[in-house]
Amino acid sequence: MYRDMMLGEVDEKLIGKEISLAGWVKTIRDHGGIVFIDLRDKTGVVQLTTHDDSYLTSLSRESVITVTGKLVARAEEAINPNMKSGKVELEIAELKVLSKSRNMLPFDVEDSMKTNEELRLKYRYLDLRNDKMQEMLQLRADMLFETRAQMRELGFTEVTTPILTVPSPEGARDYLVPSRIHKGKFYALPQAPQQFKQLLMCGGVDKYFQLAPCFRDEDPRADRLVGDFYQIDMELSFATQDDVFKVIEKLTNTLFGKFSRFQFTQGAFRRIPYKEAMIKYGSDKPDLRNPIEMVCLEDVFANTTFGAFKDKTIEGFAINASSQPRSFFEKLQDMVVAEGAAGLAWVRVQEDGSLKGPIVKFITEDECKALIAKTGAKIGDDIFVIADGNKKKCYRYAGMLRTAVGEKLDLIDKSRIEFCWIVDFPMFELSDEGKVEFCHNPFNMPKATLEELSTLDPLTIDAVQYDLVANGYEVASGAVRNTDKDIMLKLFDIVGYGEEEIEKRFGALYTAFQYGAPPHAGAALGFERLMMLMLGITNIRDVVAFPMNGKAQDVLMNGPIEAEEKQLRELHIKLR
Repeated sequence: MYRDMMLGEVDEKLIGKEISLAGWVKTIRDHGGIVFIDLRDKTGVVQLTTHDDSYLTSLSRESVITVTGKLVARAEEAINPNMKSGKVELEIAELKVLSKSRNMLPFDVEDSMKTNEELRLKYRYLDLRNDKMQEMLQLRADMLFETRAQMRELGFTEVTTPILTVPSPEGARDYLVPSRIHKGKFYALPQAPQQFKQLLMCGGVDKYFQLAPCFRDEDPRADRLVGDFYQIDMELSFATQDDVFKVIEKLTNTLFGKFSRFQFTQGAFRRIPYKEAMIKYGSDKPDLRNPIEMVCLEDVFANTTFGAFKDKTIEGFAINASSQPRSFFEKLQDMVVAEGAAGLAWVRVQEDGSLKGPIVKFITEDECKALIAKTGAKIGDDIFVIADGNKKKCYRYAGMLRTAVGEKLDLIDKSRIEFCWIVDFPMFELSDEGKVEFCHNPFNMPKATLEELSTLDPLTIDAVQYDLVANGYEVASGAVRNTDKDIMLKLFDIVGYGEEEIEKRFGALYTAFQYGAPPHAGAALGFERLMMLMLGITNIRDVVAFPMNGKAQDVLMNGPIEAEEKQLRELHIKLR
Protein backbone atom coordinates (compact mmCIF):
# COMPACT_ATOMS: atom_id res chain seq x y z
CA MET A 1 0.00 0.00 0.00
CA TYR A 2 1.36 3.40 -1.00
CA ARG A 3 -0.79 5.46 1.40
CA ASP A 4 -3.23 5.11 4.27
CA MET A 5 -5.20 8.24 3.41
CA MET A 6 -5.37 11.34 1.25
CA LEU A 7 -3.37 14.33 2.49
CA GLY A 8 -6.51 16.38 3.08
CA GLU A 9 -7.54 13.86 5.76
CA VAL A 10 -4.43 14.46 7.90
CA ASP A 11 -5.02 16.57 11.05
CA GLU A 12 -4.17 16.73 14.77
CA LYS A 13 -6.52 13.82 15.59
CA LEU A 14 -3.84 11.50 14.17
CA ILE A 15 -0.96 12.80 16.35
CA GLY A 16 1.19 9.92 17.61
CA LYS A 17 0.12 7.51 14.88
CA GLU A 18 2.41 6.01 12.23
CA ILE A 19 0.95 6.56 8.79
CA SER A 20 1.90 6.25 5.14
CA LEU A 21 1.29 9.11 2.69
CA ALA A 22 1.93 9.61 -1.02
CA GLY A 23 1.93 12.51 -3.44
CA TRP A 24 4.07 15.07 -5.26
CA VAL A 25 6.94 17.00 -3.74
CA LYS A 26 5.80 20.61 -3.64
CA THR A 27 8.84 22.24 -2.00
CA ILE A 28 12.13 21.23 -0.35
CA ARG A 29 13.67 23.55 2.28
CA ASP A 30 17.01 23.16 4.05
CA HIS A 31 17.05 24.87 7.45
CA GLY A 32 20.52 23.71 8.47
CA GLY A 33 20.33 20.33 10.14
CA ILE A 34 16.64 19.81 9.41
CA VAL A 35 14.99 19.39 6.02
CA PHE A 36 11.34 20.30 5.41
CA ILE A 37 9.43 18.77 2.50
CA ASP A 38 5.90 19.83 1.55
CA LEU A 39 3.96 16.91 0.07
CA ARG A 40 0.93 17.67 -2.11
CA ASP A 41 -2.00 15.81 -3.63
CA LYS A 42 -5.35 17.08 -4.93
CA THR A 43 -6.81 17.25 -1.41
CA GLY A 44 -4.12 19.11 0.50
CA VAL A 45 -0.54 19.55 1.69
CA VAL A 46 1.35 17.93 4.59
CA GLN A 47 4.76 18.99 5.87
CA LEU A 48 7.41 16.25 6.24
CA THR A 49 10.56 16.65 8.35
CA THR A 50 13.89 14.79 8.52
CA HIS A 51 17.46 15.34 9.75
CA ASP A 52 18.80 13.34 6.79
CA ASP A 53 20.08 15.98 4.34
CA SER A 54 20.75 13.34 1.66
CA TYR A 55 17.21 14.03 0.48
CA LEU A 56 18.49 17.35 -0.84
CA THR A 57 20.35 15.50 -3.61
CA SER A 58 18.01 12.55 -4.17
CA LEU A 59 14.75 14.53 -4.46
CA SER A 60 13.43 17.17 -6.84
CA ARG A 61 10.21 19.17 -6.92
CA GLU A 62 7.25 17.38 -8.52
CA SER A 63 8.77 13.94 -7.90
CA VAL A 64 6.24 11.34 -6.77
CA ILE A 65 7.04 9.73 -3.42
CA THR A 66 5.55 7.50 -0.75
CA VAL A 67 6.57 8.15 2.83
CA THR A 68 5.98 6.49 6.21
CA GLY A 69 6.50 8.10 9.60
CA LYS A 70 5.07 9.32 12.87
CA LEU A 71 2.69 12.27 12.90
CA VAL A 72 3.71 14.82 15.54
CA ALA A 73 2.50 18.23 16.68
CA ARG A 74 4.30 21.27 15.32
CA ALA A 75 5.96 23.72 17.64
CA GLU A 76 3.62 26.58 18.56
CA GLU A 77 5.59 29.12 16.51
CA ALA A 78 5.60 26.77 13.47
CA ILE A 79 1.81 26.33 13.21
CA ASN A 80 0.41 27.34 9.80
CA PRO A 81 -3.24 28.46 10.19
CA ASN A 82 -3.71 28.48 6.38
CA MET A 83 -3.30 24.70 6.10
CA LYS A 84 -5.73 22.08 7.37
CA SER A 85 -2.70 20.05 8.47
CA GLY A 86 -0.96 23.19 9.73
CA LYS A 87 -0.74 21.97 13.34
CA VAL A 88 1.09 18.72 12.50
CA GLU A 89 4.01 17.34 10.54
CA LEU A 90 5.25 13.88 9.63
CA GLU A 91 8.66 12.74 10.88
CA ILE A 92 10.08 10.64 8.03
CA ALA A 93 11.01 7.05 8.94
CA GLU A 94 11.06 5.75 5.37
CA LEU A 95 10.79 7.51 2.02
CA LYS A 96 10.68 5.95 -1.43
CA VAL A 97 10.83 7.80 -4.74
CA LEU A 98 8.20 6.30 -7.05
CA SER A 99 8.91 8.59 -10.00
CA LYS A 100 11.65 11.25 -10.13
CA SER A 101 10.92 14.55 -11.83
CA ARG A 102 13.39 16.52 -13.92
CA ASN A 103 15.16 19.19 -11.94
CA MET A 104 14.25 21.96 -14.40
CA LEU A 105 10.47 22.46 -14.62
CA PRO A 106 8.86 24.33 -17.57
CA PHE A 107 7.05 26.55 -15.06
CA ASP A 108 6.10 26.79 -11.40
CA VAL A 109 3.12 24.48 -10.92
CA GLU A 110 1.84 26.54 -7.99
CA ASP A 111 1.76 29.68 -10.17
CA SER A 112 0.91 28.10 -13.52
CA MET A 113 -2.20 30.21 -14.11
CA LYS A 114 0.08 33.20 -14.78
CA THR A 115 2.24 31.25 -17.24
CA ASN A 116 2.07 31.66 -21.02
CA GLU A 117 -0.95 29.66 -22.24
CA GLU A 118 0.96 27.82 -24.97
CA LEU A 119 3.41 26.50 -22.37
CA ARG A 120 0.58 25.53 -20.02
CA LEU A 121 -1.16 23.57 -22.77
CA LYS A 122 2.04 21.86 -23.91
CA TYR A 123 2.64 20.61 -20.37
CA ARG A 124 -1.03 20.38 -19.40
CA TYR A 125 -0.40 17.43 -17.06
CA LEU A 126 1.75 19.77 -14.93
CA ASP A 127 -0.74 22.62 -15.20
CA LEU A 128 -3.55 20.34 -13.97
CA ARG A 129 -1.71 19.89 -10.66
CA ASN A 130 -2.42 23.55 -9.83
CA ASP A 131 -5.08 24.04 -7.14
CA LYS A 132 -7.27 26.14 -9.45
CA MET A 133 -7.25 23.48 -12.15
CA GLN A 134 -8.03 20.76 -9.61
CA GLU A 135 -10.93 22.91 -8.38
CA MET A 136 -12.14 23.19 -11.96
CA LEU A 137 -11.99 19.43 -12.60
CA GLN A 138 -13.88 18.70 -9.38
CA LEU A 139 -16.50 21.35 -10.14
CA ARG A 140 -17.00 19.89 -13.61
CA ALA A 141 -17.52 16.41 -12.17
CA ASP A 142 -19.90 17.69 -9.47
CA MET A 143 -21.93 19.73 -11.98
CA LEU A 144 -22.26 16.77 -14.34
CA PHE A 145 -23.46 14.58 -11.49
CA GLU A 146 -25.94 17.18 -10.22
CA THR A 147 -27.26 17.88 -13.73
CA ARG A 148 -28.05 14.22 -14.25
CA ALA A 149 -29.72 14.03 -10.85
CA GLN A 150 -31.86 17.11 -11.52
CA MET A 151 -32.95 16.01 -14.99
CA ARG A 152 -33.89 12.55 -13.73
CA GLU A 153 -35.87 14.15 -10.91
CA LEU A 154 -37.74 16.21 -13.52
CA GLY A 155 -38.68 13.05 -15.40
CA PHE A 156 -36.19 13.23 -18.29
CA THR A 157 -34.71 10.16 -19.99
CA GLU A 158 -31.03 10.29 -20.92
CA VAL A 159 -30.49 9.08 -24.47
CA THR A 160 -27.16 9.10 -26.32
CA THR A 161 -27.26 9.99 -30.01
CA PRO A 162 -24.79 9.11 -32.81
CA ILE A 163 -21.37 10.71 -33.21
CA LEU A 164 -20.99 9.73 -36.87
CA THR A 165 -23.90 11.32 -38.68
CA VAL A 166 -24.62 13.71 -41.58
CA PRO A 167 -24.18 17.49 -41.93
CA SER A 168 -26.66 19.54 -39.89
CA PRO A 169 -28.32 22.94 -40.32
CA GLU A 170 -26.75 24.50 -37.22
CA GLY A 171 -24.89 27.16 -39.18
CA ALA A 172 -21.24 26.40 -38.44
CA ARG A 173 -18.82 24.35 -40.53
CA ASP A 174 -18.98 20.59 -40.10
CA TYR A 175 -16.10 18.28 -39.32
CA LEU A 176 -16.23 15.70 -42.12
CA VAL A 177 -15.11 12.10 -41.68
CA PRO A 178 -14.29 10.19 -44.89
CA SER A 179 -15.82 6.76 -45.35
CA ARG A 180 -13.45 3.91 -46.20
CA ILE A 181 -16.27 1.56 -47.20
CA HIS A 182 -18.30 4.04 -49.25
CA LYS A 183 -15.90 5.63 -51.70
CA GLY A 184 -16.16 9.42 -52.02
CA LYS A 185 -18.71 9.77 -49.23
CA PHE A 186 -18.40 11.40 -45.82
CA TYR A 187 -19.91 11.34 -42.39
CA ALA A 188 -20.11 14.49 -40.26
CA LEU A 189 -19.52 14.90 -36.56
CA PRO A 190 -22.69 16.39 -35.00
CA GLN A 191 -22.76 20.13 -34.45
CA ALA A 192 -25.62 19.28 -32.08
CA PRO A 193 -28.07 16.37 -31.75
CA GLN A 194 -30.83 18.61 -33.16
CA GLN A 195 -32.45 16.26 -35.66
CA PHE A 196 -32.01 13.19 -33.47
CA LYS A 197 -33.67 14.75 -30.45
CA GLN A 198 -36.64 15.81 -32.56
CA LEU A 199 -36.83 12.29 -33.96
CA LEU A 200 -36.90 11.04 -30.36
CA MET A 201 -39.99 13.19 -29.81
CA CYS A 202 -41.55 11.50 -32.83
CA GLY A 203 -40.51 8.18 -31.30
CA GLY A 204 -42.51 8.80 -28.13
CA VAL A 205 -39.68 9.82 -25.81
CA ASP A 206 -41.59 12.37 -23.78
CA LYS A 207 -38.66 14.16 -22.14
CA TYR A 208 -35.13 13.70 -23.51
CA PHE A 209 -31.83 14.99 -22.24
CA GLN A 210 -28.18 14.31 -22.92
CA LEU A 211 -24.81 15.69 -21.87
CA ALA A 212 -24.00 15.87 -25.53
CA PRO A 213 -20.61 16.26 -27.22
CA CYS A 214 -20.83 18.73 -30.11
CA PHE A 215 -18.32 19.42 -32.87
CA ARG A 216 -18.06 22.67 -34.82
CA ASP A 217 -15.29 23.86 -37.08
CA GLU A 218 -15.37 27.47 -35.88
CA ASP A 219 -12.70 30.03 -35.22
CA PRO A 220 -11.73 29.94 -31.52
CA ARG A 221 -12.46 32.82 -29.14
CA ALA A 222 -11.90 33.41 -25.45
CA ASP A 223 -15.53 32.33 -24.82
CA ARG A 224 -15.78 29.61 -27.50
CA LEU A 225 -13.94 26.32 -27.71
CA VAL A 226 -12.63 25.16 -31.04
CA GLY A 227 -13.38 21.59 -32.02
CA ASP A 228 -15.54 19.93 -29.41
CA PHE A 229 -17.61 21.10 -26.46
CA TYR A 230 -20.47 19.79 -24.34
CA GLN A 231 -24.02 20.96 -23.92
CA ILE A 232 -26.92 20.02 -21.67
CA ASP A 233 -29.31 19.10 -24.45
CA MET A 234 -33.04 18.69 -23.82
CA GLU A 235 -36.35 18.37 -25.65
CA LEU A 236 -39.92 18.08 -24.32
CA SER A 237 -43.08 16.79 -26.02
CA PHE A 238 -46.39 18.65 -25.72
CA ALA A 239 -44.45 21.63 -24.43
CA THR A 240 -44.56 25.39 -24.83
CA GLN A 241 -41.84 28.00 -24.43
CA ASP A 242 -42.91 28.46 -20.79
CA ASP A 243 -42.43 24.74 -20.08
CA VAL A 244 -38.83 24.88 -21.34
CA PHE A 245 -38.15 28.05 -19.33
CA LYS A 246 -39.38 26.43 -16.11
CA VAL A 247 -37.04 23.43 -16.55
CA ILE A 248 -33.98 25.55 -17.32
CA GLU A 249 -34.70 28.09 -14.59
CA LYS A 250 -35.02 25.30 -12.02
CA LEU A 251 -31.83 23.61 -13.27
CA THR A 252 -29.73 26.80 -13.31
CA ASN A 253 -31.11 27.95 -9.94
CA THR A 254 -30.11 24.60 -8.46
CA LEU A 255 -26.64 24.47 -10.06
CA PHE A 256 -25.71 28.05 -9.23
CA GLY A 257 -27.25 27.83 -5.77
CA LYS A 258 -25.13 24.78 -5.03
CA PHE A 259 -21.84 25.60 -6.74
CA SER A 260 -21.50 29.32 -7.42
CA ARG A 261 -19.89 31.84 -5.05
CA PHE A 262 -21.58 34.74 -6.91
CA GLN A 263 -24.95 36.32 -6.33
CA PHE A 264 -27.26 35.35 -9.20
CA THR A 265 -30.73 35.95 -10.58
CA GLN A 266 -33.05 33.57 -8.74
CA GLY A 267 -36.52 32.39 -9.64
CA ALA A 268 -37.93 33.24 -13.07
CA PHE A 269 -35.67 35.25 -15.35
CA ARG A 270 -36.54 38.53 -17.04
CA ARG A 271 -37.71 38.22 -20.68
CA ILE A 272 -36.52 40.77 -23.22
CA PRO A 273 -37.73 40.77 -26.85
CA TYR A 274 -34.89 40.68 -29.40
CA LYS A 275 -35.79 44.06 -30.89
CA GLU A 276 -35.82 45.71 -27.45
CA ALA A 277 -32.46 44.14 -26.61
CA MET A 278 -30.86 45.49 -29.78
CA ILE A 279 -32.18 49.03 -29.18
CA LYS A 280 -31.37 49.16 -25.44
CA TYR A 281 -28.12 47.19 -25.37
CA GLY A 282 -26.92 46.88 -28.97
CA SER A 283 -26.66 43.12 -28.51
CA ASP A 284 -28.77 39.98 -28.32
CA LYS A 285 -26.59 38.85 -25.41
CA PRO A 286 -26.59 41.90 -23.12
CA ASP A 287 -24.67 42.18 -19.88
CA LEU A 288 -27.37 43.44 -17.53
CA ARG A 289 -24.79 44.19 -14.83
CA ASN A 290 -24.03 47.27 -16.92
CA PRO A 291 -26.67 49.89 -15.99
CA ILE A 292 -26.33 51.82 -19.27
CA GLU A 293 -29.42 51.61 -21.46
CA MET A 294 -29.47 53.12 -24.93
CA VAL A 295 -32.35 54.78 -26.76
CA CYS A 296 -33.27 55.07 -30.42
CA LEU A 297 -32.70 58.66 -31.56
CA GLU A 298 -34.08 58.49 -35.09
CA ASP A 299 -37.18 60.50 -34.15
CA VAL A 300 -34.96 63.21 -32.62
CA PHE A 301 -33.18 63.67 -35.95
CA ALA A 302 -36.06 62.73 -38.26
CA ASN A 303 -35.80 66.03 -40.18
CA THR A 304 -32.11 66.74 -39.64
CA THR A 305 -29.93 68.31 -42.30
CA PHE A 306 -26.78 66.94 -40.61
CA GLY A 307 -25.34 64.46 -43.10
CA ALA A 308 -23.85 62.15 -40.46
CA PHE A 309 -27.35 61.55 -39.00
CA LYS A 310 -29.63 61.96 -42.01
CA ASP A 311 -31.53 58.76 -42.95
CA LYS A 312 -29.45 56.69 -40.51
CA THR A 313 -30.10 54.31 -37.65
CA ILE A 314 -29.10 56.33 -34.57
CA GLU A 315 -28.43 55.07 -31.05
CA GLY A 316 -27.31 56.98 -27.98
CA PHE A 317 -27.13 57.16 -24.21
CA ALA A 318 -26.23 59.61 -21.46
CA ILE A 319 -23.72 59.00 -18.67
CA ASN A 320 -21.67 61.22 -16.41
CA ALA A 321 -18.08 60.96 -17.62
CA SER A 322 -17.14 64.54 -16.72
CA SER A 323 -14.25 63.33 -14.55
CA GLN A 324 -12.58 61.66 -17.52
CA PRO A 325 -9.80 63.31 -19.57
CA ARG A 326 -10.23 64.06 -23.25
CA SER A 327 -8.20 60.95 -24.07
CA PHE A 328 -11.05 58.85 -22.65
CA PHE A 329 -13.37 60.08 -25.40
CA GLU A 330 -10.70 59.90 -28.09
CA LYS A 331 -9.94 56.26 -27.27
CA LEU A 332 -13.63 55.40 -27.54
CA GLN A 333 -13.72 57.18 -30.90
CA ASP A 334 -10.68 55.23 -32.10
CA MET A 335 -12.26 51.95 -30.95
CA VAL A 336 -15.52 52.30 -32.89
CA VAL A 337 -13.73 53.64 -35.98
CA ALA A 338 -11.35 50.66 -35.90
CA GLU A 339 -14.43 48.41 -36.00
CA GLY A 340 -15.80 50.20 -39.07
CA ALA A 341 -17.97 53.00 -37.71
CA ALA A 342 -17.84 56.41 -39.42
CA GLY A 343 -17.24 58.06 -36.05
CA LEU A 344 -18.52 58.79 -32.58
CA ALA A 345 -20.34 61.95 -31.54
CA TRP A 346 -20.43 63.16 -27.94
CA VAL A 347 -21.74 66.31 -26.29
CA ARG A 348 -21.91 67.52 -22.69
CA VAL A 349 -24.87 69.19 -20.92
CA GLN A 350 -23.75 72.59 -19.60
CA GLU A 351 -24.83 74.37 -16.40
CA ASP A 352 -27.34 76.43 -18.37
CA GLY A 353 -28.86 73.30 -19.97
CA SER A 354 -27.25 73.85 -23.35
CA LEU A 355 -25.03 71.33 -25.15
CA LYS A 356 -21.33 71.68 -25.85
CA GLY A 357 -19.45 69.53 -28.33
CA PRO A 358 -18.18 69.24 -31.91
CA ILE A 359 -21.58 68.38 -33.45
CA VAL A 360 -23.62 71.14 -31.78
CA LYS A 361 -23.03 73.54 -34.65
CA PHE A 362 -24.58 71.03 -37.07
CA ILE A 363 -27.85 70.39 -35.22
CA THR A 364 -30.73 72.71 -34.35
CA GLU A 365 -31.67 74.02 -30.92
CA ASP A 366 -34.86 71.92 -31.00
CA GLU A 367 -32.80 68.83 -31.79
CA CYS A 368 -30.51 69.61 -28.86
CA LYS A 369 -33.47 69.88 -26.50
CA ALA A 370 -35.02 66.70 -27.85
CA LEU A 371 -31.70 64.87 -27.52
CA ILE A 372 -31.43 65.83 -23.83
CA ALA A 373 -35.04 64.83 -23.18
CA LYS A 374 -34.83 61.49 -25.03
CA THR A 375 -31.63 60.36 -23.31
CA GLY A 376 -32.67 61.69 -19.89
CA ALA A 377 -29.37 63.58 -19.63
CA LYS A 378 -28.72 65.82 -16.63
CA ILE A 379 -26.33 68.74 -16.12
CA GLY A 380 -22.76 67.46 -16.36
CA ASP A 381 -23.75 64.32 -18.29
CA ASP A 382 -22.18 63.32 -21.58
CA ILE A 383 -24.36 62.08 -24.43
CA PHE A 384 -22.79 59.54 -26.82
CA VAL A 385 -24.31 59.09 -30.28
CA ILE A 386 -23.59 56.44 -32.93
CA ALA A 387 -25.16 56.49 -36.42
CA ASP A 388 -24.89 54.20 -39.42
CA GLY A 389 -26.84 53.49 -42.58
CA ASN A 390 -26.81 49.77 -41.73
CA LYS A 391 -29.05 49.03 -38.73
CA LYS A 392 -27.20 45.84 -37.76
CA LYS A 393 -23.83 47.62 -37.79
CA CYS A 394 -25.16 50.58 -35.83
CA TYR A 395 -26.40 48.27 -33.06
CA ARG A 396 -23.06 46.45 -33.00
CA TYR A 397 -21.02 49.67 -32.70
CA ALA A 398 -23.38 51.07 -30.06
CA GLY A 399 -23.26 47.82 -28.08
CA MET A 400 -19.47 47.83 -28.11
CA LEU A 401 -19.49 51.46 -26.98
CA ARG A 402 -21.90 50.69 -24.12
CA THR A 403 -19.68 47.83 -22.93
CA ALA A 404 -16.48 49.87 -23.18
CA VAL A 405 -17.93 52.84 -21.28
CA GLY A 406 -19.36 50.53 -18.60
CA GLU A 407 -15.99 48.86 -18.12
CA LYS A 408 -13.88 52.04 -18.20
CA LEU A 409 -16.17 53.81 -15.71
CA ASP A 410 -16.24 50.68 -13.51
CA LEU A 411 -20.04 50.47 -13.62
CA ILE A 412 -20.23 46.67 -13.86
CA ASP A 413 -20.86 44.77 -10.63
CA LYS A 414 -18.61 41.72 -11.03
CA SER A 415 -19.97 40.03 -7.91
CA ARG A 416 -23.26 39.17 -9.69
CA ILE A 417 -24.54 36.88 -12.43
CA GLU A 418 -27.52 38.40 -14.23
CA PHE A 419 -29.64 35.97 -16.24
CA CYS A 420 -32.27 36.96 -18.79
CA TRP A 421 -34.16 35.42 -21.68
CA ILE A 422 -33.93 37.02 -25.11
CA VAL A 423 -37.13 36.05 -26.94
CA ASP A 424 -38.84 36.57 -30.31
CA PHE A 425 -35.79 36.33 -32.55
CA PRO A 426 -36.26 37.09 -36.26
CA MET A 427 -37.20 34.05 -38.34
CA PHE A 428 -35.21 35.37 -41.30
CA GLU A 429 -32.31 37.70 -41.96
CA LEU A 430 -30.46 39.03 -45.00
CA SER A 431 -27.14 37.47 -45.97
CA ASP A 432 -24.19 39.67 -46.94
CA GLU A 433 -25.28 39.09 -50.53
CA GLY A 434 -28.79 40.40 -49.78
CA LYS A 435 -30.47 36.97 -49.89
CA VAL A 436 -33.17 36.01 -47.38
CA GLU A 437 -31.99 33.13 -45.18
CA PHE A 438 -32.89 31.50 -41.88
CA CYS A 439 -31.67 33.42 -38.87
CA HIS A 440 -31.36 30.25 -36.76
CA ASN A 441 -32.70 26.70 -36.97
CA PRO A 442 -35.02 26.23 -39.98
CA PHE A 443 -37.35 24.00 -37.93
CA ASN A 444 -38.34 26.72 -35.44
CA MET A 445 -41.99 27.76 -35.23
CA PRO A 446 -42.72 31.16 -36.81
CA LYS A 447 -45.03 33.61 -35.06
CA ALA A 448 -47.19 33.78 -38.18
CA THR A 449 -49.95 31.78 -39.83
CA LEU A 450 -49.58 30.12 -43.21
CA GLU A 451 -51.57 32.98 -44.77
CA GLU A 452 -49.38 35.62 -43.10
CA LEU A 453 -46.23 33.87 -44.36
CA SER A 454 -47.50 34.48 -47.88
CA THR A 455 -48.25 38.18 -47.39
CA LEU A 456 -45.82 39.58 -44.81
CA ASP A 457 -42.30 40.83 -45.44
CA PRO A 458 -40.17 37.85 -44.30
CA LEU A 459 -37.84 40.17 -42.36
CA THR A 460 -40.76 41.24 -40.12
CA ILE A 461 -41.61 37.66 -39.04
CA ASP A 462 -40.45 36.53 -35.62
CA ALA A 463 -39.85 32.96 -34.42
CA VAL A 464 -40.59 31.29 -31.09
CA GLN A 465 -36.83 31.20 -30.59
CA TYR A 466 -35.09 32.08 -27.35
CA ASP A 467 -31.63 32.41 -25.83
CA LEU A 468 -30.61 32.37 -22.19
CA VAL A 469 -28.02 35.09 -21.59
CA ALA A 470 -25.83 35.83 -18.58
CA ASN A 471 -23.23 38.59 -18.15
CA GLY A 472 -22.85 39.10 -21.90
CA TYR A 473 -22.61 35.40 -22.80
CA GLU A 474 -25.16 33.24 -24.58
CA VAL A 475 -25.43 30.20 -22.32
CA ALA A 476 -28.42 28.45 -23.88
CA SER A 477 -30.42 28.51 -27.08
CA GLY A 478 -33.66 26.83 -28.08
CA ALA A 479 -37.07 27.11 -29.69
CA VAL A 480 -40.55 25.74 -30.10
CA ARG A 481 -40.29 23.45 -33.11
CA ASN A 482 -42.42 23.60 -36.22
CA THR A 483 -44.10 20.28 -37.09
CA ASP A 484 -46.67 21.66 -39.56
CA LYS A 485 -45.77 20.38 -43.03
CA ASP A 486 -47.44 23.23 -44.95
CA ILE A 487 -45.81 25.94 -42.83
CA MET A 488 -42.47 24.15 -43.15
CA LEU A 489 -42.73 24.04 -46.94
CA LYS A 490 -43.60 27.74 -47.04
CA LEU A 491 -40.67 28.68 -44.78
CA PHE A 492 -38.22 26.80 -46.97
CA ASP A 493 -39.83 28.25 -50.09
CA ILE A 494 -39.09 31.76 -48.77
CA VAL A 495 -35.34 30.98 -48.67
CA GLY A 496 -35.45 29.24 -52.04
CA TYR A 497 -35.72 25.54 -51.16
CA GLY A 498 -38.34 23.27 -52.68
CA GLU A 499 -39.76 20.09 -51.16
CA GLU A 500 -37.22 17.97 -53.04
CA GLU A 501 -34.35 19.86 -51.42
CA ILE A 502 -35.93 19.49 -47.96
CA GLU A 503 -36.24 15.73 -48.41
CA LYS A 504 -32.65 15.55 -49.61
CA ARG A 505 -31.16 17.55 -46.71
CA PHE A 506 -33.54 16.67 -43.86
CA GLY A 507 -35.30 13.58 -45.16
CA ALA A 508 -35.59 11.61 -41.92
CA LEU A 509 -37.04 14.48 -39.91
CA TYR A 510 -39.31 15.72 -42.68
CA THR A 511 -40.73 12.24 -43.22
CA ALA A 512 -41.11 11.57 -39.49
CA PHE A 513 -43.25 14.68 -39.13
CA GLN A 514 -45.76 13.05 -41.49
CA TYR A 515 -46.34 10.08 -39.16
CA GLY A 516 -47.73 11.89 -36.15
CA ALA A 517 -45.32 14.33 -34.54
CA PRO A 518 -46.20 15.78 -31.12
CA PRO A 519 -45.72 19.52 -30.62
CA HIS A 520 -42.35 19.89 -28.95
CA ALA A 521 -39.80 22.41 -27.77
CA GLY A 522 -36.32 22.33 -26.35
CA ALA A 523 -33.00 23.99 -25.74
CA ALA A 524 -29.34 23.32 -25.07
CA LEU A 525 -27.11 24.92 -22.43
CA GLY A 526 -23.40 25.32 -23.10
CA PHE A 527 -21.77 23.39 -20.27
CA GLU A 528 -18.40 25.14 -20.47
CA ARG A 529 -20.05 28.57 -20.57
CA LEU A 530 -21.91 27.74 -17.36
CA MET A 531 -18.60 26.74 -15.78
CA MET A 532 -16.98 30.01 -16.84
CA LEU A 533 -19.72 31.89 -15.01
CA MET A 534 -19.42 29.61 -11.96
CA LEU A 535 -15.68 30.24 -11.68
CA GLY A 536 -15.75 33.90 -12.70
CA ILE A 537 -13.18 33.47 -15.49
CA THR A 538 -13.13 34.74 -19.08
CA ASN A 539 -11.01 32.11 -20.86
CA ILE A 540 -13.13 29.07 -21.70
CA ARG A 541 -10.02 26.92 -22.22
CA ASP A 542 -9.48 27.04 -18.45
CA VAL A 543 -12.58 24.90 -17.83
CA VAL A 544 -11.47 21.97 -20.01
CA ALA A 545 -8.84 19.37 -19.16
CA PHE A 546 -7.21 19.18 -22.59
CA PRO A 547 -8.29 22.04 -24.90
CA MET A 548 -6.80 23.14 -28.18
CA ASN A 549 -5.05 26.51 -28.26
CA GLY A 550 -6.31 29.71 -29.83
CA LYS A 551 -5.08 28.56 -33.25
CA ALA A 552 -7.01 25.26 -33.18
CA GLN A 553 -3.85 23.27 -32.43
CA ASP A 554 -3.39 20.53 -29.87
CA VAL A 555 0.09 21.48 -28.69
CA LEU A 556 0.14 18.63 -26.16
CA MET A 557 -0.39 15.85 -28.72
CA ASN A 558 0.94 17.84 -31.71
CA GLY A 559 -2.32 17.85 -33.65
CA PRO A 560 -3.51 18.15 -36.30
CA ILE A 561 -1.13 15.76 -38.05
CA GLU A 562 -0.41 14.86 -41.65
CA ALA A 563 -1.97 11.57 -42.71
CA GLU A 564 0.14 8.82 -44.19
CA GLU A 565 -0.25 8.03 -47.87
CA LYS A 566 -1.54 4.55 -47.02
CA GLN A 567 -4.33 6.04 -44.90
CA LEU A 568 -5.30 8.49 -47.61
CA ARG A 569 -5.48 5.72 -50.21
CA GLU A 570 -7.72 3.62 -47.96
CA LEU A 571 -10.03 6.61 -47.59
CA HIS A 572 -9.98 7.37 -51.33
CA ILE A 573 -8.51 10.83 -50.69
CA LYS A 574 -5.92 12.70 -52.73
CA LEU A 575 -4.52 15.99 -51.42
CA ARG A 576 -4.19 18.95 -53.71
